[in-house]
Amino acid sequence: MFKIIKREEMAQGTVILNEIEAPLIARKAKPGQFVILKANETGERIPLTMAETDAQKGTITIIYMVVGKSTGLFRDLQVGEGYQDIIGPLGKPTDIENVGKVVCVGGGTGIAVLHPITRALKEAGNHVICIVGSRNKDLLIMEDHMKTASHDLRICTDDGSYGREGFVTEELKDVLDANKDIKLAVAIGPVPMMKFVCKITKEYDVKTVVSLNPIMVDGTGMCGGCRVSVGGKTQFACVDGPEFDGHEVDYDELMLRLQAYCENEKECYEEYCTLRDAS
Repeated sequence: MFKIIKREEMAQGTVILNEIEAPLIARKAKPGQFVILKANETGERIPLTMAETDAQKGTITIIYMVVGKSTGLFRDLQVGEGYQDIIGPLGKPTDIENVGKVVCVGGGTGIAVLHPITRALKEAGNHVICIVGSRNKDLLIMEDHMKTASHDLRICTDDGSYGREGFVTEELKDVLDANKDIKLAVAIGPVPMMKFVCKITKEYDVKTVVSLNPIMVDGTGMCGGCRVSVGGKTQFACVDGPEFDGHEVDYDELMLRLQAYCENEKECYEEYCTLRDAS
């Protein structure tokens, strides 16, 4: 069992943070890599990118949104309880170099994935401008962490309840106009956000990296469930990624794949909640 030693509810209880004892993974994990977790014997295998690792404590931190039965099972786990299985670190780590000035863009729970990458880019000597967004102030996560991990943090909310009113793409345009020397952009969040971020950075000829989380099952390239089209070629997010050239990804195809099981997921979650409440 991989014991939970810290649990925190974020974003009005829709996003959960778990700090988990996993010393072997914590010692080897690098920014951008992910783990696959199972709550119990019959649980699904769920891929989640690590938001934090602590090799000295032997812990990893995951942050996830409750969207279905399996993440509902995760949410029910309390401090002192744990996950039956965790495997990792999986995927290729982020290529961290000192390129000068970079902009990192995150939305929703993608901010958690972006955090270790932003911090590593700063530690490598880059000047890091970070733009994060959410629908409203209450749904914004990890503001303090991102402020520490970057030199300049910009916040956007769709409704204007905090920071700039509007989407992160609007702030990104202003940043790119004011900083002609930006060499790299990293975008992690909802697929539509990454798609439009990449449209903008392509106009400015700025290299852009995105982290993709299509449907995964085994996480080792055997099942083919996480295939994505990048530059007209089929890639597997679990072994070829999860990070890819954002200007080469077929986002429309990716969105169709991610929507394939939405109705089944909703039905399973509703059934799970009904049984849980009745017990």
